[in-house]
Amino acid sequence: MTWYEDEDRPPAQRQVALVDLLDRLLSGGVVISGDLVLSVADIDLVRVSLRAVVMAVREHAEDSWAPLLPGGGPAEGGDDHAGA
Repeated sequence: MTWYEDEDRPPAQRQVALVDLLDRLLSGGVVISGDLVLSVADIDLVRVSLRAVVMAVREHAEDSWAPLLPGGGPAEGGDDHAGA
């Protein structure tokens, strides 16, 4: 039996902490989708469809929404949109 470093192990054998897994998933984003159908006697009574995108807002807010947030305007030295 051979012992490997974590980087050398195949993904199926590598131990990953739940926090690291969530950090990796949220940094790239996750799409969750599902359908739920409630039926009685083969008659669909309720149909629920779920589509959700889950991602870390803080990372994307700093880049995309910085001009919209209080105190998050353009860097000192002038307005990026001046004259436009």
